[in-house]
Amino acid sequence: MTDNHDRNPLFSTKTIAGIATTILALGTIAGWYAYGNFTAQNQGNNLPKQPIEIIPDPVTPESSIELYGLNDELELVPTIVEIPKGQNEQESLTNGFNKLLTVSEKDSLKTAIPQNTKLMSLAVKEDGIHIDLSQEFTTGGGSASMIGRLGQVIYTASSLNPNGNVWINIEGKPLDILGEEGLMVEQPMTRQLFMESFPSN
Repeated sequence: MTDNHDRNPLFSTKTIAGIATTILALGTIAGWYAYGNFTAQNQGNNLPKQPIEIIPDPVTPESSIELYGLNDELELVPTIVEIPKGQNEQESLTNGFNKLLTVSEKDSLKTAIPQNTKLMSLAVKEDGIHIDLSQEFTTGGGSASMIGRLGQVIYTASSLNPNGNVWINIEGKPLDILGEEGLMVEQPMTRQLFMESFPSN
């Protein structure tokens, strides 16, 4: 006769195996959950506590251009002046030239350009900067003054493009000879050509 305890054990082998499997599974899930929390916390420690603030560049209402004047030795010296921002090259140069041609004795910028010289037109084209000045530009002064004013125009015109070509007209006609002493002016003129033609300046 078989004992009831042997036929109906409280925990059979299959039951015990099932419970063990469940415990292992729950332990694995809990372990992965704990690892995930640990990893997230450690990664969070490497992140900035607050979002990075992006500070925009300050708004500058104006930009600058170089106007060329002369010192006491009639050498070219640049002066930086502010002009309205957002203008194209032609507008900026026109604005700059109008300032250059209205320099007075009260200004720190000295000039050899005769008073009342007017800017007839200024155009930036593919072949360079085209400038048309009034007849007053060619009057008065000796050769040093003529060279100085010519340099002022060339360097100011090329201030935004130092290697640019500069074409100079006087009331619609190309400037070939400047002053009574007959300074030859090549067209187009560049900074390099000006230095080669008039090395003392």
